[in-house]
Amino acid sequence: MDLAYQKKYLPTKITVAGYILLVSGFLLSVVGYFTNLERSAFNNIILLTFIISVGMGALFFIGTEYLSGTVWSVPFRRVVEFVAASILLVPFIALPILANMGYLFHWMHPEVVEMDELLKSKAPYLNAKFFIIRVTVFIAIWWLIYFLFTRNSLKQDETKDQKLTKTNTRLSAVFMPFFAITITFTAIDWLMSLEPHWFSTIFGVYYFSGSVLAGLATSTIAIIFLSEKGYLVKGISQDNYYSLGALLFAFTNFWAYIAFSQYLLIWYANLPEETFWFLERWEGSWMYVSIGLIFIRFVIPYFGLLSQPSKKDPKRLVVMSFIVLFAHYYDLYWMVMPTYAKDGFVFGWIEIGFIILAAGLLISVFSYIANKYNMVAIGDPKLKRGIDFKL
Repeated sequence: MDLAYQKKYLPTKITVAGYILLVSGFLLSVVGYFTNLERSAFNNIILLTFIISVGMGALFFIGTEYLSGTVWSVPFRRVVEFVAASILLVPFIALPILANMGYLFHWMHPEVVEMDELLKSKAPYLNAKFFIIRVTVFIAIWWLIYFLFTRNSLKQDETKDQKLTKTNTRLSAVFMPFFAITITFTAIDWLMSLEPHWFSTIFGVYYFSGSVLAGLATSTIAIIFLSEKGYLVKGISQDNYYSLGALLFAFTNFWAYIAFSQYLLIWYANLPEETFWFLERWEGSWMYVSIGLIFIRFVIPYFGLLSQPSKKDPKRLVVMSFIVLFAHYYDLYWMVMPTYAKDGFVFGWIEIGFIILAAGLLISVFSYIANKYNMVAIGDPKLKRGIDFKL
């Protein structure tokens, strides 16, 4: 094979660990649904939006690489494609939520809508039929883009046809507007509509920034593990790692900017229909969760990735990536659960079960696909330049 690349298979223990987590998390979530259906449904939304974040964040990374003509990421772009496969899980995770929408969304109840002028005005958009249509269309678009990206990439391994790179570049140009639209309305539909009286004009951007971080963090963990263990091509250096660290640092700052901007505008306007959402998260024990979000989501990653050496250190990058990934799940919990538990935060075995399920799903899907295909895009014409990349 090109560049002395030889296909290797992941250690069995990783695959087994993924399946153990998957089965354990699935069983706990099923028991959770039978024990406390409403609480489990809210946790299911966290799981769903988390998996969407990872998959869409990875697809955004792939599309950006093709559009920008970047070379530093080519030696491990295939790994990002494997991470993007998590988008295939979305319909299966969404089904239990769609079956129990009445427990989650106030606008699902006609008698409530009839007595609420604001909800009546939003009814043409917030209704079950249109909601399901949007979800179905979005998933179809994501699946189509994923299959086209990966089909062309895998085909290039065999044919070495450089035109396939141009094809994916054009596809990326088409994908980006759809990415922006679908990620925004996904945030509105699954997260903002939990509190249908509240609105924020930059909530979609807020979710976008978190999604890019989730996709980057998951990809960074996988890339560094595979590279350091010799599963990828030789020659990947700390200069390649630096770019991953720089992106994590940049989007951590971008998330903080959007989060602060959203809060500042609502605080300054001081409109009751906007401020109540933040007030709910600043009362009782939720206040401690909100303070924790600032540190876990921004302060720790910011200082952990601030220096140039930290962006090149593979161990530091892996630790920071795990923190960023955990912080995104924490952030989603902070957005979703106050709607369910207004008197104070709740955390127990049901929440743990869904976290375990999330880890099991990501590891299992990644392991399955990584063992099936080359882990390096050996047919990409930019591969050699990517390996030789220097800052």
